[in-house]
Amino acid sequence: MANLNIKLVKSLNGRLEKQVATAHSLGLRKIGDVTVQPDNDQTRGKLAKIGYLLQVTEVN
Repeated sequence: MANLNIKLVKSLNGRLEKQVATAHSLGLRKIGDVTVQPDNDQTRGKLAKIGYLLQVTEVN
């Protein structure tokens, strides 16, 4: 199964509470934080909500 390398590139300041909570659930707290998550429906749903704050690359 593939994994996704997710990096927070925009600030969470001024974002809606749900968007901040989604970023925290991915393990992203500050700009520049990077996490590796499995490529599944749950992760894809989170990315759909806050994708404009992130940089996503696929890792094999």
